[in-house]
Amino acid sequence: MEETEDSNKKRNWDPPARSFRGGRADHPHNHNNQYHQYHHQQQQQQQSLHHSNRHGFFNRNQTQAAAYPPLLPLPPILPLQVTSALFLHQNQGLRPKTHWKKNNNPLLASSSDANVSASTVLQAPEGAHQQAISPYAGRLNTNTVPQTLVAARRPDSGGVEGQVISLLANHFHVHFDPLDRIFHYDVEIIPSPCKEVARLIKRQLVEENTGLLSGACPAFDGRKNLYSPVEFQYDKLELFISLPIPSSKLNLETNASVEVNHQKLKLFRINIKLVSKLDGKELSNYLSKDGDDWIPLPQDYLHALDVVLRESPTEKCIQVGRSLYSSSMGGAKEIGGGAIGLRGFFQSLRPTQQGLALNVDFSVTAFHESIGIIPYLQKKIESLHDLPQNKTKILTSEERKEAEKALKNIRVFVCHRDTVQRYRVHSLTEELTENLWFDDRDGKRLRVVDYFKDHYNYDLQFRTLPCLQISRSKPCYLPMELCMICEGQKFLGKLSDDQTAKILKMGCRKPRERREIINGVINGLVGPVSGNQAAEFKLNVSREMTRLNGRVLQPPKLKLGNGGLVRDLTPSRIDRQWNLLGSHVIEGTRIGRWALISFGGTVDQKSHIPRFINQLSVRCEQLGIFLDRCTAISPQFESIQVLNNVSLLESKLKKIHKAAPNGLQLLLCLMEKKHKGYADLKRIAETRVGVVSQCCLYSNIRKLSSQFLANLALKINAKVGGCTVALYNSLPSQIPRLLRPDEPVIFMGADVTHPHPLDDFSPSVAAVVGSMNWPLANKYVSRMRSQTHRQEIIQDLGEMVGEILSDFYQEVTKLPERIIFFRDGVSETQFYKVLKEELQSIRSGCSQFPSYKPLITFAVVQKRHHTRLFPDENDPSCMQFSNENIPPGTVVDTMITHPREFDFYLCSHWGVKGTSRPTHYHVLWDDSKFTSDEFQKLVYSLCFTFVRCTKPISIVPPAYYAHLAAYRGRLYLERSEPVSLGRHAATVSRAAPPKATPLPIISDNVKKLMFYC
Repeated sequence: MEETEDSNKKRNWDPPARSFRGGRADHPHNHNNQYHQYHHQQQQQQQSLHHSNRHGFFNRNQTQAAAYPPLLPLPPILPLQVTSALFLHQNQGLRPKTHWKKNNNPLLASSSDANVSASTVLQAPEGAHQQAISPYAGRLNTNTVPQTLVAARRPDSGGVEGQVISLLANHFHVHFDPLDRIFHYDVEIIPSPCKEVARLIKRQLVEENTGLLSGACPAFDGRKNLYSPVEFQYDKLELFISLPIPSSKLNLETNASVEVNHQKLKLFRINIKLVSKLDGKELSNYLSKDGDDWIPLPQDYLHALDVVLRESPTEKCIQVGRSLYSSSMGGAKEIGGGAIGLRGFFQSLRPTQQGLALNVDFSVTAFHESIGIIPYLQKKIESLHDLPQNKTKILTSEERKEAEKALKNIRVFVCHRDTVQRYRVHSLTEELTENLWFDDRDGKRLRVVDYFKDHYNYDLQFRTLPCLQISRSKPCYLPMELCMICEGQKFLGKLSDDQTAKILKMGCRKPRERREIINGVINGLVGPVSGNQAAEFKLNVSREMTRLNGRVLQPPKLKLGNGGLVRDLTPSRIDRQWNLLGSHVIEGTRIGRWALISFGGTVDQKSHIPRFINQLSVRCEQLGIFLDRCTAISPQFESIQVLNNVSLLESKLKKIHKAAPNGLQLLLCLMEKKHKGYADLKRIAETRVGVVSQCCLYSNIRKLSSQFLANLALKINAKVGGCTVALYNSLPSQIPRLLRPDEPVIFMGADVTHPHPLDDFSPSVAAVVGSMNWPLANKYVSRMRSQTHRQEIIQDLGEMVGEILSDFYQEVTKLPERIIFFRDGVSETQFYKVLKEELQSIRSGCSQFPSYKPLITFAVVQKRHHTRLFPDENDPSCMQFSNENIPPGTVVDTMITHPREFDFYLCSHWGVKGTSRPTHYHVLWDDSKFTSDEFQKLVYSLCFTFVRCTKPISIVPPAYYAHLAAYRGRLYLERSEPVSLGRHAATVSRAAPPKATPLPIISDNVKKLMFYC
């Protein structure tokens, strides 16, 4: 939710006649509880947007004028969002009233004096270099209390293998004086406003009280925290600020916004209290390579610096999480469906080897278009394209369902009366507008249509549409035609394929262009140093990107099948791709029992099937895969509507499977178009029937290319038990110090996929995969589990690890000596918790086997970060990449990496479009004691073994397979839970998530295959 319930309630209070009683300010530790509590709320609110353009804010202490009675009963009011452009000078007739009490005991603890309490320390492997892991995050979440769990320390000064390349990184060094203090004040504003109004209050407060604030220009986070470079005259202040309310209303005839001549004044009480005095000594020690290993990252001081550097951009931009968006960065672009795309930038402070750095990146996201509900539905729902002209339209059940889904949780304002209230749409009414009645304050029964005619002299036009229901608990109706969508709301619904393509196109920028945009932000009028806040706090932010040296690792030599003319190769192209012309896959399968089923398709499309089967079979043979040219049974042709009927679809698939002698190895499915029944098809085939399937669109088989057929053949081969390529020089030969051919190693990957942001009840899905062959390590089995909604920690990890180890033992006849575990999808805020709980779960899974204690390496794989690397055009050796991406194999483990912990950036793929995003690998635990070179070589070599393509991929395959497996588990749930689309299933918040629906059991015929790839 955007606001807590309390913030939406009216507060009646009288300005006190006396000041607050004196006494020492609250102890910093007491404040920390509020501080963490606030950030927990803030993290939940990051998806909400607080912004509006032309409208003022609602005075909750004043009643509506008699001429404009509200529609009753009124729901809780959402606070208004306004831009800084709405700020008007104060009313000269109302002066702020000030009360203060000087604190007689100014000895407040600074961050550098804080005591660190002892906590449980996970036992480090003997002789290993470890250090305390910090819960630092790019989002600067302070919800996590630092605890001393040791994490792997960088084993050396960085790797040395590979050709050196000069690079630029979008990190800007921030110099701060650790002796300079920052004074942290707690701010309470009554009644509680939204962030934007709070900032207006803060601005006026500073202008009117220069003396009391010691001439400071403090930084404000819009909620509770105020930071000043100098101490105020008093530790406690009580101030009163009156703010004018600009208001506007919409002319219903012309649909034009008109300003109302009169203004209302709203009075706010502001309580300011000193809670701590911060300095940068702890941060300076943390950034030092020679600092103590146990030092946690000082979140309070880092958050203060983040607020300081965010102060100026926030006044000019729309804030969404850590990113800020502005129409000044290229304007808004319509992307269809009632949505627009806005360009902006991301910024975050990060501790690095070069010191504190500001990470700035280009960003694009989608927002709801600020238009009327009627035109919004016209754009959003194809069947309602003529809605403005068809005023007697009655929505079908499907249209009504789609409209409610599109409007749910959107914030709106009404335009039939002079008000600045904001409401959130909860649902649509069951009854049509013309049939709706409600009770007024006196209990009199009123018809909605008559109410608007009598009170506003307005005849409702769209009487056969439902109204917006804006309260969960009681009737509260707003006619659609009188509602406008508030500006600045991030689009939280699922973007269509066309909308996604347009957003991606807006954000797709070649490296040189992206670099210029980022440099424009850091030196521009809306960037983090555009105001005077940095200078106020004596922060010196570099205007130039960080220059550093990377290394380009050599690609591994690859081994192909014995049946081809080419049996080994080293990818020599700059993009490190290779082709299979004249080559066979390393392990081709024989597919004699397969069938084809068609869903939909025209007569002309179906006529291409014989040619498709023949050419696919020929291409498979060229790759060393045997696909019988004759299907086990004749092709089956079904209507596309079969995909809408789950029971009918299941009976059809079972009938085909039974018709084939000894069952099917493969079911090839041709589809007329993308269909939501795809999820049911996969679930039924893999859990009820016991056959792997490969789907293909008719549009792709009309003009068959050799590349398309090869890609299809590789996927089919992998799904039925084959694999594409292997490393010519096995991993033991590449890393002989640690790895042995007779001491097997298993590579595991894990990921958790969560439901859509607006879905607050569906389970999350966790998946774990593990390699089943050594030393090839190119075949993986999977395990999937549903778990508590949005639970990031994998709940059944120990059980899944145990099952995979059992499968490994059956295949290799040995348990692995080492487990190398790649964990995807973990933010830096969760490093401590994931390591603490999941490392123990892995050990628990191992304990199922007597006296089995393998060496464990636990590494987090991060793709969702904002670090970008650019070739340095000033270096002659980089001229070949002047407007291209950095080459595959580029690794960076200095300057922009963690001051002491074992992490690195590796760009293992070639970026075809836009700017490459390197993958960030962070080793949290390492019993094997890899060197930087050894682990980087290991990861890069594995990236060449992915089964679906002939090029290195961007993340290590175990993590990629885990992502695919988790997505497959999500598909199983999408259609197996029809209640998830129920009307009242999702709400803005709930007390506790429901118990997770178990995933269906995968068939024994399928579960040991890579059916998910």
